[in-house]
Amino acid sequence: MSIAIVTDSTAYIPKDLREKHNIYTVSLSVIFGTETYREEIDITTEQFYEKVARNEELPSTSQPAIGEFVELFEKLKETHDTIISIHLSRKFSGTYDAAESAGNMVDGVDVHVYDSELSCTPQGLLAIAASEMACAGKNATEIIAALDDIKAKTRTYFMVDDLSHLHRGGRLNRAQAILGSVLNIKPILHIEEGLIVPFEKIRTRKKAINRIMSMLEDDSKNKQVARVVFIHANNERAAIELRDQYHTKFPNVETIVSYFGPVIGTHLGEGSVGVAWYTT
Repeated sequence: MSIAIVTDSTAYIPKDLREKHNIYTVSLSVIFGTETYREEIDITTEQFYEKVARNEELPSTSQPAIGEFVELFEKLKETHDTIISIHLSRKFSGTYDAAESAGNMVDGVDVHVYDSELSCTPQGLLAIAASEMACAGKNATEIIAALDDIKAKTRTYFMVDDLSHLHRGGRLNRAQAILGSVLNIKPILHIEEGLIVPFEKIRTRKKAINRIMSMLEDDSKNKQVARVVFIHANNERAAIELRDQYHTKFPNVETIVSYFGPVIGTHLGEGSVGVAWYTT
């Protein structure tokens, strides 16, 4: 018997890492009109961006049904006595609450639901760390305490490339979108107290990315950076270039290339770039 680590699809942990660390996922969905697609099951990330480009209206997003968590937890209790279920911020979605409700409905296994207060692969970094600690024999209390420490030391920044996408999603008014496009403003966002909020507004994509990379490099010089993830929205080459640029200077730091899948891609838009890391 052992500890099972569960997260949701918005962690966007690359498949090889999910398999390596035995991390289980429950999918959120995107809804185009009357059609619902579970990300990574019914629709790929590439198919999603193609579909968005063909539709005038953005899709809506939906959390997993409680029953999906119940089904997974019931299956996991056959081989595990404890489950740690790590999810995107409660301020983003009701996914945490659905997992918590499911945990209360399943007998015979100790379920701990954890609010990452993050999303995307920064959330996935917590799941990977939890899996490593479980394999090392740490108990649930020790793992959760360590996750709190990692979360407090995690820095996450997103550069939004297409302001019109934020406008279409209702998160930017038309005047702001037009002005930003004319001035070529690329807002940098970060996560603060479980919410995505503005960090800086910078002119041009190159300057915005350089600003994020300079913050990462400063931490890498002055602190012990444990892991770095480079995240792309349908532009893997851009993320790989940033990873390679960083790796040349800091070859001993573990790096991951990931992506903004359908649910988060709905809100950030194609072309966005994210960089996240945590220190020890």
